[in-house]
Amino acid sequence: MLAIRLSEDIERRLEALAAATGRTKTFYAREAIVEYLDDLEDAYLAGKRMEDLKRGKDRIMDPEAFWEGLDR
Repeated sequence: MLAIRLSEDIERRLEALAAATGRTKTFYAREAIVEYLDDLEDAYLAGKRMEDLKRGKDRIMDPEAFWEGLDR
C-alpha cells in the first residue's frame, strides 16, 4: 500500500479527470506511476549502457555485421 500527498492543484485535476471519464482517481494515479516508472527504468538502462560503453565493458555492433549475422 502506498499513500501520497498531492498538491491541491494536482488533486483537483485528478478529481476532474476521474469525474469526466468515470474512472477512479486511483486508476489514474496507478497509470501515471506505471508510465513514469517505465520511463525511469528506460533512462536507467540507457545510462548503464553508456557507462558500460565508456568503460569498454560493451561495444556497439556494426549495423552491417548485425544484418549479415541474421542472414545466416
